[in-house]
Amino acid sequence: MRLHIGIDDTDSPQGGCTTHIAVRIIEELLGLGCEFTDYPNLLRLNPNVPWKTRGNGAVCLRIKVDQELEGEVRSTVIGEVERYAEFDCENTNPGIVLHIGLVPEAFIQFSNRVVGSVVTLEEALTLVDGHGASAVGYKNMRGIIGALAAVGGLQRGDHTYELLTYREPENWGKPRLLDEATVRAMDCELGDQTFNNVDPESGRVLIAPHGPDPVLYGVRGETPEAVHRAGTIVETGEPVERWAIFRSNQGTDAHLRRVEKLSDLRTFHPAVVAGKIVETPRTIQGGHVIFGLADNSCEIDCAAYEPTGIFREVVRRLIVGDRLEAYGGVRTEEEPRRTLNLEKLEILELAREILLKNPGCPECGGSMESMGSGKGFRCRSCGHRDGTLVKEESVMERELEAGLYVPPPKAQRHLTKPTKRYGREKKRRTPGAMHEPWHWP
Repeated sequence: MRLHIGIDDTDSPQGGCTTHIAVRIIEELLGLGCEFTDYPNLLRLNPNVPWKTRGNGAVCLRIKVDQELEGEVRSTVIGEVERYAEFDCENTNPGIVLHIGLVPEAFIQFSNRVVGSVVTLEEALTLVDGHGASAVGYKNMRGIIGALAAVGGLQRGDHTYELLTYREPENWGKPRLLDEATVRAMDCELGDQTFNNVDPESGRVLIAPHGPDPVLYGVRGETPEAVHRAGTIVETGEPVERWAIFRSNQGTDAHLRRVEKLSDLRTFHPAVVAGKIVETPRTIQGGHVIFGLADNSCEIDCAAYEPTGIFREVVRRLIVGDRLEAYGGVRTEEEPRRTLNLEKLEILELAREILLKNPGCPECGGSMESMGSGKGFRCRSCGHRDGTLVKEESVMERELEAGLYVPPPKAQRHLTKPTKRYGREKKRRTPGAMHEPWHWP
């Protein structure tokens, strides 16, 4: 029989990792004789919800297994989650969903909604009960939402891959020992097949996290072959405990939904909106840049925060009248009006930037000065006065062009599609033999 195993919400800011638990489960299931029909699926969920975990990622394992082993598989999964989940954290609420057979369309639609909006636990439990699945939840059971979304997240369209390597437990919480020169060498060799390895603005290596979790490093790319090759190039100063290749919605913009009117923006919902700039960008305390965007329905603020680096320079060069599409999410309604936190923007049409300057003197060609509002101008050189003259208009050359602008990799979210992936989107998944090896041990 085919069995889909979804897991979510097992980590915390203090440690733990859902993918790490999933890899431990993979090893146990292989020992039971289970056959994997896909790489472990890593589904990044809506990044705007306030209760998200660090990376807000859920995992689904898809296997073929003899029916008589179903009970043993279930107890193995539950046992590993109970052994390694971060139950002491108030915000960690693990969930497990198991489903036999084909994935119902209702699960797929639910998964899309979890990635791009907000759903309730009641909706998840209703779907689980209505389609013969089973769920195990702990504490407030919110993890069941992500676990069910992972089961439904078949990623039949665009997707990417990630090789995730893990540390020995005695090294958790210690500085990671990564040979950055080999990371840069890997990026040089595989830069067209992998992404977000090194930040071009700062030169910072990006494949290693900084928290106390078990991940040593992760490389994202277009194919399993590419990320596996990357893992053979990168060298570390500490042992790798285990690794696996995941198939994922990372780097696909899967969370973004087009909203027709600014007034339809909803809190916690990622969106793509269009409008015209109605307030000149201004820099506020902390280095964040804010501007006003409007359409026929309302006005909102758009914010490019300090970590987005040189992206803020693009935002600062926008002027009133520019027409653009803004990509991002609303995290709170506490402001006087809604603020869209920018993930990227596309300039559709640039307004003309007009410079007004005093006219030249018609008598001597010298510079003139205003005699007051509506009173004309007087020449500083010869004293000629003319009450009919007005300021002259000069069209300035803009320092921007229409097109897409994305923050540097160091400021991108897991789901944000990097510039190099545009035009490389996968239209559908083509099932085939899995790359060997896809895990170790």
